[in-house]
Amino acid sequence: MLLFLLLGAIAGVLAGLLGVGGGLVLVAALAWLLPLMGIPQEAAMHAALASSLASIVLTAAASARAHHRRGSVMWATVAWMVPGLLLGGWLGSGLAVRIDDAVLRYLVAGYCVVAAAQMLTGRRRANDRDAAPPRGIGMSLAGSGIGALSAVIGIGGGSMTVPLLVALGSAPVRAVGTSSACGVAIGLASALGYAMHAPDGALPAHAVGYVYLPAAAGVAAASVFAAPLGTRLAHHLSGETLKRVFAGFLLLVGASLLLGA
Repeated sequence: MLLFLLLGAIAGVLAGLLGVGGGLVLVAALAWLLPLMGIPQEAAMHAALASSLASIVLTAAASARAHHRRGSVMWATVAWMVPGLLLGGWLGSGLAVRIDDAVLRYLVAGYCVVAAAQMLTGRRRANDRDAAPPRGIGMSLAGSGIGALSAVIGIGGGSMTVPLLVALGSAPVRAVGTSSACGVAIGLASALGYAMHAPDGALPAHAVGYVYLPAAAGVAAASVFAAPLGTRLAHHLSGETLKRVFAGFLLLVGASLLLGA
């Protein structure tokens, strides 16, 4: 439990510091840690994804609450995206449990490379405008895709939701706040899917389906309190430097997953 609390603190700080990346760190670390806790190697990647997504529910909820207090959650957009996010998260988790452990590792490692490249090459433009909250069936369809991919990769979807909303004219701070609220729906549907789609006896004791409860609870408890620390640190450190360092870290995360495949 102490290891899971430490991991949650690290992931929480990273999520608060950079806005994205906490889920990827969790998945890679849990994929390495869980076999040491008695989880079968062939189920470790599925358990890492499921436990990461379960922990994201509380972390995202705490972040969304803080953003809501500052008026930076576009609830109209959330309402349109949630049906798609729930459907996508459920279907994505149902697909993931049927994918071989090694293939999942390659998928997550590939996403790490994509996220690192985005951090190294992407430039967030100053966005003084703040268009009306995006609405409509298109947002529901986008939510379906974001939810499904997030379920397979084990993340809260911020690295996809935020760029989408900014491209549609939302101010970055409102895009981040709205993404946090969307992460709650992704985590709920995906974790429930991993719990219910898993074969009987997928994990030993202390698990519901593929969700390993000590990991999910420990990570969530620490990350909820650590994320605000990361947010405060972000205001005192160079954002561009942090992005470069974390991009390199994501490449190491991807490499570690491939070596473990």
